[in-house]
Amino acid sequence: MTHDSFPDFAARERRVRIGAVSYLNSKPLIEDLAEIARDAELILDVPSRLADDLSAGDLDVALIPSVEVLRNAEYEIISDACVATRGPVLSVKLFSRVPIAEIRTLALDEGSRTSATLARILLAERSGVRPTTELLPLGFATEDSAADAVLLIGDRAMRQPSERFEATWDLGEEWTKWTGLPFVFAMWAARRDCELGSVEEALSMARDRGVENIADIARREAPRLGIPIELAHDYLAHNLHFTLGSGERAGLRLFQELSVKLGLAPQGVELVFRHCLSAR
Repeated sequence: MTHDSFPDFAARERRVRIGAVSYLNSKPLIEDLAEIARDAELILDVPSRLADDLSAGDLDVALIPSVEVLRNAEYEIISDACVATRGPVLSVKLFSRVPIAEIRTLALDEGSRTSATLARILLAERSGVRPTTELLPLGFATEDSAADAVLLIGDRAMRQPSERFEATWDLGEEWTKWTGLPFVFAMWAARRDCELGSVEEALSMARDRGVENIADIARREAPRLGIPIELAHDYLAHNLHFTLGSGERAGLRLFQELSVKLGLAPQGVELVFRHCLSAR
């Protein structure tokens, strides 16, 4: 596709503010997005901050933790582009210093909301464990917390911690083994009264381009993260997928049901899919 064949996103009174995650796992979703949506502003941050900025109206659309959509009846899911897994995810891990059934305190990565909710669901439903929680600030490592277990997400979860642990859970793997369903970690969402024009189309176009160029993304991003190119490529190509299909929607609905059951999300929030065409 040539530059001139991109859709025209200029016919707007102001720039659409798009918030995206700065982690490796989102790179295929924003490949060339600034070029495709030329009249939009792309802002990169951690998932929890993007969720806050979207709620406050500082962003028009954002790639936010999926649990935030379950907690806000004003949000719509506005693209079939997402960050999901059908097994081990590598970048969301629970490291425990004690056997899982003995966890009483849990430190949660400050950048995490969906993963924090997922960890609490898996611990409660599978092991009957409901630990007290504390935040692990961004930039802190597992050794900076004295909690029984520590949840890390994103690029730093892919690096081997310096200490040994009694147990390690890859939360994508644990969810899929337990439910047989994919898990959706993040989705594009907007408020229901927010008109985005052709930005929704741009998000799908960027995802398609990113999936086609995973090898290039891995070569570009791996050195910045200090991980092997092969690991970055396998992570993007095999541990993640980026389409919100029927299986992902089923997993999302089960996640909502369990979140409500444990009081981690309110009742009565309807999942609304705006222009999400994929049924794969």
